[in-house]
Amino acid sequence: MKNYKIAVIPGDGTGPEVVAEGLKSLEAAARKFDFHYEIVTYDFGGDRYLRTKEVMPDSAVAELKTFDAIYLGAIGHPDVKPGILEKGILLKLRFDLDQYINLRPVQLYDERFCPVKNKTCDDVNFTVVRENSEGLYKGLGEFRDKGTPDEVAIQTSYNTRRGIERCIRYAFEYTRRYGRKKMLTLCGKTNVLTYAFDLWERTFYEVAKEYPDIKTDYAHVDATTMWFVKSPEWFDVIVTDNMFGDIITDLGAMIQGGMGIAAGGNINPEGVSMFEPIGGSAPKYTGKNIINPLAAICALAMLLKQIGQAPAAAAVEDAVKKVVREDLKDLAAGKMGYSTSEIGDMVAKNLK
Repeated sequence: MKNYKIAVIPGDGTGPEVVAEGLKSLEAAARKFDFHYEIVTYDFGGDRYLRTKEVMPDSAVAELKTFDAIYLGAIGHPDVKPGILEKGILLKLRFDLDQYINLRPVQLYDERFCPVKNKTCDDVNFTVVRENSEGLYKGLGEFRDKGTPDEVAIQTSYNTRRGIERCIRYAFEYTRRYGRKKMLTLCGKTNVLTYAFDLWERTFYEVAKEYPDIKTDYAHVDATTMWFVKSPEWFDVIVTDNMFGDIITDLGAMIQGGMGIAAGGNINPEGVSMFEPIGGSAPKYTGKNIINPLAAICALAMLLKQIGQAPAAAAVEDAVKKVVREDLKDLAAGKMGYSTSEIGDMVAKNLK
């Protein structure tokens, strides 16, 4: 019987609450599909930082490399200056664990929760593959004449052929395996970002020659946001850079029903990957038992799929769909008709 070692970082705010509900589904799935797992919990987050002035110990990355996957609640504390935790935990783990893919499925589970009229669950069903280790997130740049009327701020988008190509290859492979239409769209801005996206576009079409079974397409990022709203059914799989991916996936979350249902994975196909709800720590809801845990449970399903438990992952996703379609009045915190823990219990019960 397969045994998995999973690192859990509950994090800040409502992170521990939603992680607890995801772990209920993990337990139910393990029983149903006959696998074992071991959980090791880490207290990385705002409370630890305020207590110790240490974001993470130096040994953290090496230790996390020994796990099969990482399950993350959320990072972000109102008493910690923005950027400290995000750079010291989220970005550090993504970069040091070489999680070079951010994977964001965008799927509508119930038409009632789509803010775009007359769109069905078949219409809102695509995936964004976001490059996760380069671009503007490298943090390269400088100030010149800071604090003067002539101040200049320079932020550099750092893109390598190697980084772009491995992301694009992952996207083609993902499209071949999971794409409904076998169509991959490059989202960029070739008419303005004439260096970075020249390299992206050239690489995209060179790699495409190795995948004659995959249809290819290109869309400017501004057009992409427009078509997400007007005609989301046009898309199958989208590949893009770090910044554009960050932006369009939040719009994707909205058309699939909101942050309460949106999950993502930070993927290293050859190493350890990390899965999380994308809505953040939502500190104003902390301890109220009203936050929607479904995004965290969907992230758990993604984790199961990544470690090789595809039937268990599908069962968790089906259980979430059943709850969304049959039980919930809304997907927003406090408006669902049930508490956080009740929804977690309902999903786990459906699995049994």
